[in-house]
Amino acid sequence: MIYTENEVLQYIDENDVKFVKLTFCDLKGSLKNISVLSSEMTAVFEHGVRITAKKIFGFGMAGGRDLYLYPDSQTMRVLPWRPQHGRVIRMFCYIRYGDGTPFEGDGRYFLKQAVKTALGKGWCFRFGTSSEFMLFRNDESGMPTKIPHDYAGYCDTAPDDKGENFRRDVCFTLEQMGIHPVSSRHEAGHGQHEIDFNASSALKAADTFLSFKSAVKSIAEQHGIHASFMPKPFRNDYGNGMHIGVNVFRDSDFFNNDTDSDNSEAVKMSAAGIMKFIREYTVFTNSTVNSYSRFGEFSRPRYITWSDEEQEQLVKLNINNIDEAPVVLRAPDCVCNPYFVFGLLIYSAMEGIENKFGMAEKFDPDCRCYETLPENLLEAAQTAENSEFLKRYVPQCVIDTVVESAKSEWKEYSSEYDKELYEDKKYFYSL
Repeated sequence: MIYTENEVLQYIDENDVKFVKLTFCDLKGSLKNISVLSSEMTAVFEHGVRITAKKIFGFGMAGGRDLYLYPDSQTMRVLPWRPQHGRVIRMFCYIRYGDGTPFEGDGRYFLKQAVKTALGKGWCFRFGTSSEFMLFRNDESGMPTKIPHDYAGYCDTAPDDKGENFRRDVCFTLEQMGIHPVSSRHEAGHGQHEIDFNASSALKAADTFLSFKSAVKSIAEQHGIHASFMPKPFRNDYGNGMHIGVNVFRDSDFFNNDTDSDNSEAVKMSAAGIMKFIREYTVFTNSTVNSYSRFGEFSRPRYITWSDEEQEQLVKLNINNIDEAPVVLRAPDCVCNPYFVFGLLIYSAMEGIENKFGMAEKFDPDCRCYETLPENLLEAAQTAENSEFLKRYVPQCVIDTVVESAKSEWKEYSSEYDKELYEDKKYFYSL
């Protein structure tokens, strides 16, 4: 259900809501929030809530100016894992300066503008995600260990799959929030699971992804286990990725429910645009040192290629398969800011359409002459720094902040003697 501001206020009065979480994410996609008493929401809708920008990663670009959270009433959801008496609701927020102008680091606004740009040129995009994570046992004091919750494999069943009840609880919780997962299963890695979502509008898909991550973390704590989205917790096991399904069609087809319209050429050109520019924004799709350990292992992509079969390609095309998204990007992981990632996918796909980019030859697993994704976070940062594509769409202060942070993280990592210990400390407990 989509709520107006007045309907939110009415819901608060009629449903014993005591607190409202105003939720946003930093430049890296980490969720943040401020809780306000529900009695303050009339003023919050009108004037916003001030946050201290310098204490949030990436928000220093505000240059000391005040920033304010403005809740989007359409995103109102009850948090089922919180008490039912004195309920807690959550809304995602836009971030603005005191004079009402959008903050450059607000990913939701960036994505909203990308959607508006595409619609202005007659194109509509929808996104679906398939996200992986791992479950780990806690020790006697409740602290996470690196012992997997189970040692089951792909699509295994109970009792080998010990996460069956956990996934059920996550899916039920999301349904209570008005979010409907398509499927869930045990994945190939030890303690690894995946939950999939159908395609929806870009903003809704990004909000859904962040709601899903929050639910997984919260339900895991209730189960007495630790959930981690760390891209590569173990060197000798599968990593956690996020497949992003991309749908593109003429906006008139969408609004007229014209499912028979042939958009195959637009799909191919979109995929070609994504493949042409993906190196330049890999620092957004794969934002940690640990992210690059996934590439090229266990069928994860390293080469910038495509195929219509299940191989180690970057992009899977499903033009003739109505049960799957026509374009699936297989490189990103869950440690990203989905608003910036989806927005960049739209812009790169649009460049492919407008310039009529052609597709390269289909992936040949015996050939190793293809262009590759960045080797590590430093290369990704350097590529982004010199990207004319990014400069066309992303505020320069955002590019500078992301690049500087990535270079700093790489320098920190490079100076460590025990690099695996460094990655565990930096990522395992918090991601």
